[in-house]
Amino acid sequence: MSLDVIVVGSGIGGLTAAALLARYGKRVLVCESHAIAGGAAHSFTRQGFQFDSGPSFYCGLGDSRPSLNPLRQVLDVLGESLQAVPYDPLGHYHFPEDTFAVYSDAERYREAVAEITPQGARELASFEKRLLSLYESLKEIPTIALRSDWQLVPILVGKYLPSLLKILPQLGMIQSSVGEVMDKEVHDSWVRRLIDLECFLLSGLKAHGTIAPEVAFMLGERTRAGVEYPVGGSAAIIEALVRGLKHWGGDLRLNAHIEQIIVEEGKVIGVRLRNGEVIKAAIIISNATIWDTYNKLLKKEDLPQSYRQLALKTPAVDSFMHLHLGIKGEGLEKLTGHHVVVHDANQDITEPGNTCMISIPSVWDANLAPEGHHVVHAYTLEPYEKWRRDEGYENRKKERSQPLFRALEKVIPDIRQRIVLELIGTPLTHSHYLRRYQGTYGPAIAAGNGVFPSCQTPIAGLYRVGDSTIPGIGVPAVAASGILCANTLVTPQEMKEILN
Repeated sequence: MSLDVIVVGSGIGGLTAAALLARYGKRVLVCESHAIAGGAAHSFTRQGFQFDSGPSFYCGLGDSRPSLNPLRQVLDVLGESLQAVPYDPLGHYHFPEDTFAVYSDAERYREAVAEITPQGARELASFEKRLLSLYESLKEIPTIALRSDWQLVPILVGKYLPSLLKILPQLGMIQSSVGEVMDKEVHDSWVRRLIDLECFLLSGLKAHGTIAPEVAFMLGERTRAGVEYPVGGSAAIIEALVRGLKHWGGDLRLNAHIEQIIVEEGKVIGVRLRNGEVIKAAIIISNATIWDTYNKLLKKEDLPQSYRQLALKTPAVDSFMHLHLGIKGEGLEKLTGHHVVVHDANQDITEPGNTCMISIPSVWDANLAPEGHHVVHAYTLEPYEKWRRDEGYENRKKERSQPLFRALEKVIPDIRQRIVLELIGTPLTHSHYLRRYQGTYGPAIAAGNGVFPSCQTPIAGLYRVGDSTIPGIGVPAVAASGILCANTLVTPQEMKEILN
């Protein structure tokens, strides 16, 4: 088998890079350890219920409105599309004192805030205005046109100079945290908590740890493109990327566990699978986390010692407790799809079990559940360290899942009596099926305390994509990481021919 590129893992970052490189004419193979493609975004089916394993919130995937979502840009280049169901409000936040409807439409969002705190709504408008000015300056340079090497400079200067000049006055904000913007504009305690919660849902960190461009992009896109759910769930996204990969000549192998990335004389030459098979290629792209790539897929001596030690010290966001439920749907005709429950106002929102996220996607796509039923996915942060598969494991699962059940009872009071299928996932489940270091959601790199690394590594021919590379955590971000990596591996002329 003669290959140009091997991609380790079929998460959205890996599939994006692979499919785009196939579109550029490269011979690409994706090797996935699991029996299902998609990584943290894969779907699985039990007893007729189809569950999303990870992401449940999407923006700008359909064709009905303009969108700058990097994933949508890749699908356009591949000639693929998704059917999506728009909805608004985008969700409900259940605070201890009240329930708050969150709208993607900015004006309705501020009106809802004004009903609770008029002064806070005015401060929120000033806060959003500052961030949206950053979005307006960034949006004119599409992610699909970017790359991660010096050749980005002539592209920006040659094609996007007016847009680049608009960004220059915003450089200070690009490097700042959301918290810094919030401190200048927002004093109302309720709105500050709201901003912290929105940042936490986006990045796993509160406002002072989240970079300003990430929230600017989120605010701009959810107003411009709206919030949507892909028909078929997250599996539909993966299937579209795999179709694009194969249409342009690439391939995907499932149940193909890569044991080692082979390095000789400082450069990659291929990979070794668990069954002993060696597949050679001059370029290897790892969609595994930074910890799994450098600690498991490579030998210690393959990397400079100081570089490896520093990389492995990257802090990680906690793992999760997951509930996947199949429930009876009788009498739930007014049910909405997204909810966030904060149990205790006196506890930090990042405290495990205190903030619970709920997705009921069968509200938008009835085919995800048997007739008359709904699928429910609820999850909350949970540290990995204390989990063991010992005699107390099952009891601990039940105990640690109770905050999720209590959160669901705020939305569906008789949820326990409706359950026909119950699956409880722990950090060990997350780690096992996704083969992610400690089942983490990604690096916890706070704004001002470091930056996400680029796709490049000290080893010639080895690149990385996914949520432990720039631009970070979330579906648009990991798709962007795949774009940046793929474009870096081709010439500007090749980019120009495809993207035009």
